[in-house]
Amino acid sequence: MARRELAQNRRLLRALLVPTMEKRTSLHGHWSSRTTFILAVTGSAVGLGNIWKFPYVAGENGGGAFVLVYLICVVVIGLPIMMSEVLLGRRGRRNPITTMKVLGEEEAGKSWWQIVGWNGIIAGFLILSFYSVIGGWSLAYIERSIMGTFVKADGAVVTETLDSLFASWPRMLFWHSLFMVMTIVVVAKGVQRGLERAVEVLMPALVVLLIVLLFVSARLDTFQAGLTFMFEPDFSKLDGDTILVAMGQAFFSLSIGMGAVMAYGAYLPEGTSIGSTSLIVVFADTMIAMLAGVVIFPIVFNFGLDPAEGPGLVFHSLPLALGQLPWSVVLSTAFFVLLTFGAWTSSIGLIEPTVAWLVERHQLSRPTAAWLVGGAIWFLGLGTVLSFNVLSDFQFFKGTIFDNLDYLASNILLPAGGLLIAIFAGWVMCRNSSAEELDLGTGLRYKVWRFLTRFIAPVGVALVLLNASGLLAAMRG
Repeated sequence: MARRELAQNRRLLRALLVPTMEKRTSLHGHWSSRTTFILAVTGSAVGLGNIWKFPYVAGENGGGAFVLVYLICVVVIGLPIMMSEVLLGRRGRRNPITTMKVLGEEEAGKSWWQIVGWNGIIAGFLILSFYSVIGGWSLAYIERSIMGTFVKADGAVVTETLDSLFASWPRMLFWHSLFMVMTIVVVAKGVQRGLERAVEVLMPALVVLLIVLLFVSARLDTFQAGLTFMFEPDFSKLDGDTILVAMGQAFFSLSIGMGAVMAYGAYLPEGTSIGSTSLIVVFADTMIAMLAGVVIFPIVFNFGLDPAEGPGLVFHSLPLALGQLPWSVVLSTAFFVLLTFGAWTSSIGLIEPTVAWLVERHQLSRPTAAWLVGGAIWFLGLGTVLSFNVLSDFQFFKGTIFDNLDYLASNILLPAGGLLIAIFAGWVMCRNSSAEELDLGTGLRYKVWRFLTRFIAPVGVALVLLNASGLLAAMRG
């Protein structure tokens, strides 16, 4: 009984002291405006998955019915965890590892909560090692598009283009290296001269390219068929598995759990509303994913292509289709520039947490840290490059080196990170700390966030983790 009372007294003391502590400041500076922060986090969230995966998953799982479930999952799972990750980042004002160590000591007297930061940084490190290779494919296809490779090309030509890229590890290595250099150069310049300037150009350009391609799709006879595929509700396809797919897509599409949102939150100025800002980011990310579907599927149906082709849809079917349209050189180039911009903004967010940790922990200059981290990620990316050619027969556990990196990061580390963030923000962090940082008051809005973060989001992410890792299917069996 005495031990319980002592613990309660300590928690009460922290609740009284933490809000009155001197506000921390980030060593890396701050975003110059809320708009820039929104562009940065949206850019980190928007990537290749938004452009091909969300539209396909929606169409195959009930169209409008799936979109409705997805939006509910975004609101009750994705948004609360994103708000939690931003508030932790701004509260700590350091890289994710140090932030969680400091907050863990303040809120619970336990520094081991830094494991949340390590989890996110490792996940981002692994993801960028293969994401950079795929970003390199987009760069390679920009070159092919400019050279007119896809103009009136038949299926054999397009297939040979992709197969020859996969077969040539030197070519894949070149484009992987170029993409990593592009990422490193931006991050090396810092928050305002690097990250800000990049997202202020890349994100508006990405939206403009989407709108241009939308006008092209709207002129096709199959435009209505594309809308029907994505948005016409088919509630007969909704079941437990479909809801799990919607939960997973809602979680992964927002890039939470990998440290990027927490790192960006550390640069968010005081007085900026975390709630409204996170809501705008979630809305923008979802709208870009839907807009991509409205652009892609009319083109797919116009040429009788398979909308369920996944990555092959982007690097095989769409080049074939775009090559048959008027102004094919311009359109195919614009599409792969769009892909590259999406991958580029995501890669900047993936590398930033590790760079920030090196700068703060080991007092390295930002350029030195960026090149060290980028070089290590580039080296790890060689495994993915070789997975498509020289080491394609070297398989273990889930498949090639690439398959295993993808499985570990996407199916284990990301949902585990999101789950721990929700638990810490909802259960470990005292009410005064979270209420002060969120600045929602203590009324209904704060109570809704706290309820979702403590009860709904953890259960949802736990189900995503079990489903993605295959444990849920094993338990059913």
